[in-house]
Amino acid sequence: MNSPSHEPAHSGRGLLKQLEQQFEVFRKGLPLAIGIDKEIIARMPTIDRKALRVALSIHTHTTRYLTALDKAKTRFDLDGNPAGEVLEAHRVLAVDTVKARKKKIAEQRKEQEQAALEEQEKIKRDEKLRLLAEKFSVRR
Repeated sequence: MNSPSHEPAHSGRGLLKQLEQQFEVFRKGLPLAIGIDKEIIARMPTIDRKALRVALSIHTHTTRYLTALDKAKTRFDLDGNPAGEVLEAHRVLAVDTVKARKKKIAEQRKEQEQAALEEQEKIKRDEKLRLLAEKFSVRR
């Protein structure tokens, strides 16, 4: 059966959509309990474990999730109950990852702006050359 995104449920993205529909902790992007995979498998014994690993990886590497991890003190189980604390090491890793992403995006944006500026300068140069060639060309 396909999810609304037309991703098969056995794919990582398809399974993630299913988990988001079934569990509020996924929809809200709350920090998940360590070992949440075992809890999911217990409730969904026929789940494709490879797809589950992919789905959890996608979910826990989103900027939204990492930002939530940085701000939260508590992790949550599938029912939204507190299930341990967010360790400082996990918080630091989340912050560092988000900072690195933002830096990379800023660098890419700067490169794009520079390329656009260079393109504009090239267009101006070409136009000046065209005008000069037109001015000094021999007319018969």
